[in-house]
Amino acid sequence: MSMYMEMLPPLAGILALLFAGLMAMRIKKFDRGNPRMREISGLIYEGAVSYMKSQYRIITIFVIAVAAILAVIPQIGLNTAIAFVLGALLSGVAGNIGMRVATSANSRTAHGCQKSLNSGLRIAFSSGAVMGMCVAGLGLLGIVGAYYIFNDTGILFGFGFGASSIALFARVGGGIFTKGADVGADLVGKIEAGIPEDDPRNPAVIADNVGDNVGDVAGMGADLFESYVDSIIAAMVIGMVAFGLSGLWLPMVLAGVGILASIIGTFFVRTGDNRKMPSIALNKGIFSAALIMAIVAYYVIGAVMGPNSMGVYWSMLSGLITGIVIGLVTQFYTSADYGPTRSIAESAQTGAGTNVITGLAVGMKSSLIPVLAVCMAIFVSYQLAGLFGIAIAAVGMLSTLGITLAADTYGSVADNAAGIAEMADMGPDIRKRAERLDAMGNTTAAIGKGFAIGSAALTSLALFSVYGTVVGIDSISITNPDVVIGLFIGALLPFLFASFTMRSVGKTASKIVYEVRRQFRDKKIMSGKVKPDYESCISIATSAAVREMVVPGVLAVVAPLIVGVLLGAEALGGMLAGAIATSFLLALMMANAGGAWDNAKKYIEGGRLGGKGSEAHKAAVVGDTVGDPFKDTSGPSLNILIKLMSIVALVFAPLLL
Repeated sequence: MSMYMEMLPPLAGILALLFAGLMAMRIKKFDRGNPRMREISGLIYEGAVSYMKSQYRIITIFVIAVAAILAVIPQIGLNTAIAFVLGALLSGVAGNIGMRVATSANSRTAHGCQKSLNSGLRIAFSSGAVMGMCVAGLGLLGIVGAYYIFNDTGILFGFGFGASSIALFARVGGGIFTKGADVGADLVGKIEAGIPEDDPRNPAVIADNVGDNVGDVAGMGADLFESYVDSIIAAMVIGMVAFGLSGLWLPMVLAGVGILASIIGTFFVRTGDNRKMPSIALNKGIFSAALIMAIVAYYVIGAVMGPNSMGVYWSMLSGLITGIVIGLVTQFYTSADYGPTRSIAESAQTGAGTNVITGLAVGMKSSLIPVLAVCMAIFVSYQLAGLFGIAIAAVGMLSTLGITLAADTYGSVADNAAGIAEMADMGPDIRKRAERLDAMGNTTAAIGKGFAIGSAALTSLALFSVYGTVVGIDSISITNPDVVIGLFIGALLPFLFASFTMRSVGKTASKIVYEVRRQFRDKKIMSGKVKPDYESCISIATSAAVREMVVPGVLAVVAPLIVGVLLGAEALGGMLAGAIATSFLLALMMANAGGAWDNAKKYIEGGRLGGKGSEAHKAAVVGDTVGDPFKDTSGPSLNILIKLMSIVALVFAPLLL
């Protein structure tokens, strides 16, 4: 392999960070709007920073404790502990940067909507691009740096373990915060008081907007940072065994090409004022990046792998295509432009019960094509290039992460912008533009979640294959009682994990409901003469999220260790298999049902089926409150669960030999 190919990954990583810096500086040049808009944006920023500080204090204790344990175990050692800290640090930095830029872009997006829909879209998307490029750039540079320092692919599992740990706490904690605030605000504000979603009289609206940033920006960023680095690491380890240095470097080179394709793709994202144009603009950017990746990768794989590399290329392409298929299917099932979401809205006319039933049915059905698409990618890639093909398929799916994550986190900025437009009373035309971006943001967020879940399945399977190689298991017999026990425990864990996180959202929402009701008793607040106490709801959500994220986080780390130590390596393999299968299906159902419920509500709010305040609208709000923890807490957390369990099994595998 040429020296130029080895230089591509670090140079692409640096370019990603430079591009993110340029985007951040460009965003700052836009007007933040009038004093009221600046005030609201400032409250959101301060709340997000306060939460992140509280969360990072707990995470720091966890990281130090785990690093110390890794360092003192002779079979694992200090180098793995250092890599673990590095992975955790870079993941945290990426999420923090993305959150800070997103909270500075929200009022600018709302102000940009005064000019045109395209102006608002570009600002929100540029903010998402900062998050996407930081994740891709820091992830790739971290892997390249760790490999150069330690020159040992086994040590890289520690890096992935660090990234996975931060992802779990960020996703679970952020999800509990955002959905506890959102559900609490909706139950009292919309249903009981009958006021608009982002009415400034509601004490929980700022906490809701804070949650969009700590959950769907920092949390999603950490989630896909984990998938990104774990897929590359798994492919490097398998590639080194199968093809030597060429196989080791190819995943990093492909990731570098994906960064370049993503940067080019961002320039295709622009729109007009046509109703469907925001989705077309975002799809144009994603498809352009995928097409560039598909073309360039053909030549890059040939240059790195030499002759007979077509099997590897088609494996990569199968993953890339599968990611697009999952995105399109998710868009179909969660966008109000199509039948499934409209059927949920129509069912709300007969009450909340039928709305919830229809939403669950849509969510369950939506898992069919994504599962078949992933199965097809696994079959094709394995037939063409063995286990390395499966790992490269995961890398291919995540190769254009820079722009895919940008389209996802754009939604949180658009949601904040719509809230600011409402709270700052910017007028109906501006609010409509911001709400159009927000509605599209719900779909892009659902697409991002589907993409994250699909990539988690492929990444976990690749890590599972590496685990089998490390512990010397060629096959696992399901007639072995220990394996069956592991299989059932693995299948159980996603339900237990989802139960913990759903319950946490419910408890947090209940506390916020009581606080909002207390403040609503003050007639001066309801008349608009006195501002509500926003800080109290932010404090409630922060305390609950930081406290409630601990048990699920510990469960994900401890469970595979207990099964592995007590029942052995094969039982742990069965546990991982059961968890991967169950989590994939459950996460898809929850994410898509939640996204569809949300957009069904917005479809009615757009003036259909009675519009805001109607009985159908109230029923749709109930469905949305069920869907909120589905799509933003429990569902997305499950894909982190299976990746974290897989990487824990790999890091501690020497203890099972």
